[in-house]
Amino acid sequence: MPDTYDTLFKTLADPTRRAIFERLCRDGEQTVAALTARAGVSQPAVSKHLGVLKQAGLVLDRHQGRQTHYRSRPAALAPLLDWTNQMAGFWESRFDDLEQLLKRMDN
Repeated sequence: MPDTYDTLFKTLADPTRRAIFERLCRDGEQTVAALTARAGVSQPAVSKHLGVLKQAGLVLDRHQGRQTHYRSRPAALAPLLDWTNQMAGFWESRFDDLEQLLKRMDN
């Protein structure tokens, strides 16, 4: 599972890739041309970013004629949600321990 975390974190660390993924989540399936029009980078760059997103399992593609349509796979974020929940539980426990210590020190 740590490899999955690393892959997802590395993939989403790039702001352009993250913006493309967010756009697909928000606006639904789109072609490479439509994504390029608003990405602020070249079509080859968008295609490369989509390839990385696809390899990480964050997007799926569908070919229709000469165009490729991409859509997000938000369920692929599940490992990150699990990790975030684990970390939240860890820190909540630490803060509870600190609160107890401070109460003992006040007495």
